Amino acid sequence: MNLVLVEPEIAPNTGNIARLCAATRTSLHLIEPLGFRLDDRELKRAGMDYWKQVDWRTWSNWTEFQAALLPGARLWLIESNGPIRYTDAAFGVDDYLVFGRETAGLPQRLLEDHRDGWLRIPMANAEARSLNLANCAAMVLAEAMRQLNWPGGG
Repeated sequence: MNLVLVEPEIAPNTGNIARLCAATRTSLHLIEPLGFRLDDRELKRAGMDYWKQVDWRTWSNWTEFQAALLPGARLWLIESNGPIRYTDAAFGVDDYLVFGRETAGLPQRLLEDHRDGWLRIPMANAEARSLNLANCAAMVLAEAMRQLNWPGGG
């Protein structure tokens, strides 16, 4: 699996997601611009010593990232108001789970371009603004792993 963070802003969130990726052997893609420096103390602290265990890379922008995808790559964009519940998606082992900035989410144009892969995480409390990015990534990745019986080899 692949986790994609589009313009992440908060170093500790990205560090926590790096730990998640290390533990699950999930590749991490960071789409610039980033809201922090990669040598940020908080980023390293949240990721602890897991960074060396993560298959990760940065991309200059969305266009560069998308151009490098293999034909047929499936993108799942996780954002509020998506037409599909994340638990109703049928995930594949090579899919990309895409998350946006903490303060602004994913660009509307990108969501409309990928409407068939636009997922939402339902929230019972309409007054709650949003969930933490690292928590969202963990929820969706856990569902994908459950569906794929992964790890464990099938």
